[in-house]
Amino acid sequence: MVEMSENWPVFIKTNDLIIRPLRLRDHKQWVKVRSKNVDWLGEWEATIPKVPGENSSQPLPTFYEMVFWHRREGRQGRAFSLAIWHESGSEKTLIGQITLGGVMYGAMRGGHIGYWIDKDFANRGLTTQVVAAVTEFAFNTLSLHRIEINIRPENSPSIRVAEKAGYLFEGLRPRYLHIDGQWRDHSCYVKENIQVN
Repeated sequence: MVEMSENWPVFIKTNDLIIRPLRLRDHKQWVKVRSKNVDWLGEWEATIPKVPGENSSQPLPTFYEMVFWHRREGRQGRAFSLAIWHESGSEKTLIGQITLGGVMYGAMRGGHIGYWIDKDFANRGLTTQVVAAVTEFAFNTLSLHRIEINIRPENSPSIRVAEKAGYLFEGLRPRYLHIDGQWRDHSCYVKENIQVN
């Protein structure tokens, strides 16, 4: 059973995971897990394309800027970027992040999910658990109709996550996102909320 708050900040608890917004005091753990996983995540990370007349060498936001941006977007209901914490006894370990982003209401009522996980916690079913919990939040709390997960076709572990969470393959999106320095094809997986007419 998933427990959720109704308002920002979002708090979701599953059997052994806590899914909540990053806090400023999480800085040290976030830097540690990201540094440890830089090679593991590098080939899947979004990059900024070079566009004539634009500065594509802008620095990434600091951790603090990222946290404040996540808070603002969450309060506005446009994006819900959440840290994933593994609970073992009294110990809580930051193991990744998941974002329900691009949230649209009105006639579309949809969004998309993206995520990353610490390599030491991969292949344990935890990512599927998180995707299922955030999908449930999107459908039951936000009453969204359609959620997409766009995955590079060669990322078979992530495809398994989407499929195990009940997402269906919809089609290929050529050159969909700029990842690891190039425009990359993505497979689109979709889940619809049958309770929203």
